[in-house]
Amino acid sequence: MYEYSSTPTPIGTIYVICRKDHLVRIEFDSEFLQEDKEGLYKFAPEDPLCQMVTSQLQEYFTGKRSTFEVPYNLEGTPFQEEVWNALCNIPYGEVRCYQDIAKEINRPLAVRAIGQANRRNPLPIVIPCHRVIGKNKELVGYAGDKIGMKEELLRLEGVLA
Repeated sequence: MYEYSSTPTPIGTIYVICRKDHLVRIEFDSEFLQEDKEGLYKFAPEDPLCQMVTSQLQEYFTGKRSTFEVPYNLEGTPFQEEVWNALCNIPYGEVRCYQDIAKEINRPLAVRAIGQANRRNPLPIVIPCHRVIGKNKELVGYAGDKIGMKEELLRLEGVLA
């Protein structure tokens, strides 16, 4: 069973999904609920972990928080997890290009694969995949077709004017 909560933000409603004592996913829309044929998701805004995550997200969006301190459980391939861990090293208010991440994880030819791992990040914002931009400094790809969200997050962090 997964517990979830939602919180309004400047980029829309964010859904926080927890299991036991770990954050497992962050979603930008409620599509996951329509796919819940087996009843795996329970709305639990009183869940302490859901409350902690939504509180930290609100602090982030009001400029009071630049990092997150929540227990999470990543489930991906070893390569994806390596990329996601590298993303956590990008400081608030800074950006890196995909090539920078490739160099950091000693896989200089894996730029496209890094883009795919970024796209599959289950914890956007907490694991800051929005801080990765194209080599030409252009904003590219974010949560599928949500480039406007990426732009807003980078503006919030002071990267964009």
